[in-house]
Order: sequence, then C-alpha cells, then structure tokens
Amino acid sequence: MQVQANWENQLLAMAGNIPHPNTRPFFSYWAGDASLQNAYREAEKITAEHSKSFLFASGLLPEEKRSAVRALYAFCRTVDDIVDESVDGEREAQLDYWRTMVETASFADDDLIAAAWSDTLSRYHIPRHYARQLIDGVARDLSQSRYQTFEELATYCYGVASTVGLMSMYIVGFGTNEAVPYAIKLGVALQMTNILRDVGEDYRNGRLYLPREELVYYGIQESHIADGHITNNWRQFMKFQIERTRQLYAESWAGVKMLEREGQLAIGAASVFYQGILDEIEKRDFDVFSSRASLSPLGKVSRIPSLWFKIKIS
Repeated sequence: MQVQANWENQLLAMAGNIPHPNTRPFFSYWAGDASLQNAYREAEKITAEHSKSFLFASGLLPEEKRSAVRALYAFCRTVDDIVDESVDGEREAQLDYWRTMVETASFADDDLIAAAWSDTLSRYHIPRHYARQLIDGVARDLSQSRYQTFEELATYCYGVASTVGLMSMYIVGFGTNEAVPYAIKLGVALQMTNILRDVGEDYRNGRLYLPREELVYYGIQESHIADGHITNNWRQFMKFQIERTRQLYAESWAGVKMLEREGQLAIGAASVFYQGILDEIEKRDFDVFSSRASLSPLGKVSRIPSLWFKIKIS
C-alpha cells in the first residue's frame, strides 16, 4: 500500500473504521415476491434511462447482485434529481424523507425505489453510514458551487461517488477492509471523469467543480470557461487533470482484485468505460463545452476482452 496523500487520509477518516461484514447476504431470493419484483424492475428502468455504462457494467454480475446494484443506482439517481430538479421549498423535506428511509426502513407504500433500496440495504448489510453520506454529499450542491483546492474537491467526490463504491463492495463482496482505500480512490476517479466531461453543462447550471487554484496556475479565468474557447492553457490544464485521474484509476486497480471473483469484471468494466471517456475528451481536443463526450456501445464491448484477460492473469 502506498503512502496516502493528505486528501486520501481525510477520505479514509470519513469512511470510518467499519468492521468487515462477517454475515453473508440474505439470499432469500426475492423473485417470488411480486411487489419486490416490480420494485427492482423500476430500479432497472431508471438505470437504463440514465446510465448506459452502469447498465452495461452491472449486467456482468449475477442476477441478484445485478438487481441490487441497480437499486443502489436508482437510489442515488433519485436523491440527485431531488437536488437538481425539485422546487426549492420541497428539497429539504424530500431529502429528509430519504434520510429517514435509510435509518428506519420506513417509506411510502407506492415508492418502488425505496422498496428496492430498503431490501438491498438489509439483504447485503450495507452500512447506513455510507448512504447518509451520499445524501449529504449530493445535498452539498445546494450550498457550494466552487472549490478552491483539489483536496476540497476530493471530499465532494467522496460524498457523491466513493460512497457508491463502498456500498457496492457490500453487494459485490470483498475479502478484507484493505479494499476500502482503493474503492475510495476509484470513486474519486469516476467522479473526476464526470466533472471533466461535464464542465460546460455544469457551468451553465451555475457550478464549477474544477479546483480554482489549479485554474489560476494555468492562467484560466471563469470568463474563459464561459466562452468555451479551447486555448493552449486549457489544453495543458486538461492534460494535467486527465493524467491525475488516470493515475487514480491505475492505483485503484489493486482493489478490484480484492473483490469476489464474480464481481471483478463488472467493477473493472465501470472503470475502463469511464477511462474511455477520458480518451474521447482528448480526441475532441479537450472540447467539453459544445457536446458531451461518451463511449459508444462498440467502444465498451471492445474493451471487455482485454479487461477479462487482465483479470485472469493478475
């Protein structure tokens, strides 16, 4: 294990020292429960609608775990939509509803996403601590729209992405708590990829997630981002951001190997798909203002054989 940077130690402290689960998931297979079937189908529908990459990667898991990680995604997506789309006066009440749901497993009778997520939380013994942190992380967008340093931004990435990875580990299965730092690092890499891909869209929505001190170092002002001009300074800035994010992906790989064998391909796929987005940003000459970089279905499929081979030989 490498010596952690200050931001890594901070995120490890946020994760806490939660004991490794010594209880196996409850495999009282839910397929015979019609109401849960409907709930998990709704979670799959939301996943398919909002994230083709997550749908593809989760499809590499066995059926029950596949449904569980899609319930996790649907929970995250729902909370995120509350922050982005709900009326100001209703947001806090809706977020509190989900906080209560996480704590007490109580929810509205017709809330299919809450039903699927509550079942997944209990079935896989997922620490509620991480779900609460996810809600608080997403809610941070309501009070903060700029970040001064990468260290500060990393705490945001932890809240909205590393927590997802930590919860996913309980569904996929993992050997020891040594996997935790790697899951945190992969979450930061995934969220940084989102941030780099969505610079233009986020700025139009009033948010700028790029570290201010790094923008200043490369001579970039907010007005340059507003104009969406691709300058040499911008290219150098983006090269630095992409290089750091790729390094995070590389350093997180050891954690993939600590997962249960049947989950390594799915988590590895999520990683390589998002790394492909970085490749696409480069191909566009770092233009993240006029359109959204994405990896085509063929681009995803083409990365699976080499990933499978890497898992087999490592």
